[in-house]
Amino acid sequence: QVQLVESGGGLVQPGGSLRLSCAASGLTFSNYAMSWYRQVPGKERESVATIGSAGDITNYVDSVKGRFTISRDNAKRTMYLQMNRLKPEDTAVYYCNAQHRRFKEYDYWGQGTQVTVSS
Repeated sequence: QVQLVESGGGLVQPGGSLRLSCAASGLTFSNYAMSWYRQVPGKERESVATIGSAGDITNYVDSVKGRFTISRDNAKRTMYLQMNRLKPEDTAVYYCNAQHRRFKEYDYWGQGTQVTVSS
């Protein structure tokens, strides 16, 4: 049974930092591209950042470039999102996603973690 468990969300002031983690189990982690998505009520889920299975390729949505950094530790089967210089518009539920690098139908989601940026 595949499980993706996010942690690290919370309340932070504008300009602050948070580090999200996504711990994976039940899959061969190194075979999966990993992504962070976020969603606010009434809006579609948005891709924030993606990292390739080997960790050598990363992509970011324009709104977080230069502020967020995605990384992974395949030995620990964990993905991270370091979020710096947070803004109120970063407030959302952040979800972890795993998609097999070849077989795209193998696609899994975590339960989400709330990030709130407010003074």
